[in-house]
Amino acid sequence: MALQSDDLLDARGLPCPLPLLKAKQALARLAPGQLLEVMATDAGSWQDFDTFTAQSHHDMLEREERGDVYHFWIRKGREESS
Repeated sequence: MALQSDDLLDARGLPCPLPLLKAKQALARLAPGQLLEVMATDAGSWQDFDTFTAQSHHDMLEREERGDVYHFWIRKGREESS
């Protein structure tokens, strides 16, 4: 899928839970509606990102595995109100 990301997070080589933590930090810097692409090699990230987006206001538009690298495209949702 040819998605144009607004930011790219290279989390390859980072162990769990660092790819998800770094992604949360990157999303915090984006404006609502912007797209973050994450590259990770930690096998647990496949489930971690699925669970995270299901429980948050962000949307995973696409995810794919290319060799030993997992790619995730996450659209930042609107800020949650307190």
